[in-house]
Amino acid sequence: MNLIILEDGLYQLVPVTKQMMEHISLLAPVDCMELCEILRLKLSGYANTLNLHIMNDGSGNFVGCICG
Repeated sequence: MNLIILEDGLYQLVPVTKQMMEHISLLAPVDCMELCEILRLKLSGYANTLNLHIMNDGSGNFVGCICG
């Protein structure tokens, strides 16, 4: 699974790592899109005035995920 991050007009694929999954406990099976939503909530914040999900670490804007 990769995260799609938009930074300076370029889309980047960022592989999901064990560090990103740290402190996440899944109590039931989830599919890829549900896991994407969980990671979006953990790794980004929403800027209402810009209508963007901005990564907490400043690495860009969260766009979505590629499952595979």
